[in-house]
Amino acid sequence: MKKKEVWTVSEINQQQEIKPVSFELLARGRKLAQELEVPLSAIVLGDSLAERELKELIYRGADKVYWVNHKALARFVVENHSNIMQHLIKNYQPQIIIAAATTQGRTLMPHLSIRLDTGLTADCTDLQIEKETGLLLQIRPAIGGNIMAMIKTPERKPQMSTVRPKSIQVLPRDETREGKIIPVDLDDSLLDRRVTHLGYYKSEEEEVNLSSADIIVAGGRGLKKKENLSLIRDLARGLDAGIGASREVVDRGWISYPHQVGLSGKTVNPKTYLAIGISGAIQHLAGMKTAKNIIAINSDPQADIFKISDFGIIGDLFEIIPLLKKKLEEKKLSS
Repeated sequence: MKKKEVWTVSEINQQQEIKPVSFELLARGRKLAQELEVPLSAIVLGDSLAERELKELIYRGADKVYWVNHKALARFVVENHSNIMQHLIKNYQPQIIIAAATTQGRTLMPHLSIRLDTGLTADCTDLQIEKETGLLLQIRPAIGGNIMAMIKTPERKPQMSTVRPKSIQVLPRDETREGKIIPVDLDDSLLDRRVTHLGYYKSEEEEVNLSSADIIVAGGRGLKKKENLSLIRDLARGLDAGIGASREVVDRGWISYPHQVGLSGKTVNPKTYLAIGISGAIQHLAGMKTAKNIIAINSDPQADIFKISDFGIIGDLFEIIPLLKKKLEEKKLSS
């Protein structure tokens, strides 16, 4: 009997290039496919992507790339993408499909799961294979991030999940990997003519997008009051960094939800994460612990944040932050 594949849903940007989150999905899928001893495939819906873009998916872990090419797919329209995905699933019968918990993934996958009459676990932080059954174990925070739920869908296929971006490292690029790029002809009847893409509008909520920031300066309740967030903003501006926050800071209304880092917020993976006045609750640590360098400033030497920090400063943040800002300004003047 032919072994059913594991699929990842790739995303493309406006320039018809593969988004980095697609490679993160391949890192997740590679592990699952190896345990199940089945091929790992990437699904790409777009318009005239260069061959090098499709090959990059193979270099990053895909065994096959199913490539649907049409000018109507240059922009994401959920009706079109859902129709085509449903058609592909019917023809190829994958056992697992994973997509990113991005705007696109969070729109497409629920739409698709209803049409397929199958389950979907959203916003997973981990995926595993149950050894006894071969079922997908879908792990995600629940009850406001206070517990971790393990979910499986034994009676419906395919098993579908969306996975948090920045929750896993991309696999090393390997140009020696070989795989198949499989063009799939598009039946025009699958295109929904009722919907027209008009354009994109950029949110002004964040000066720097946390998901793509190389440096994040994050504040916690140690800031004591909303007005003191200006310390974080000024420091972030000097470092060209994104601004993050603990859940408590958001719950108190000091800053808006898009800045929240943690199980109930965003998962981030910057080069440097500067945690200021953050004690290190497990929910927050789960959202930033994969950062390459973690620097913590806290007055409590027993704070949990120090357990995962690469550098720790025990002291009063209201004394330390002005010193950091001064040093940054001196460095800019001397350069």
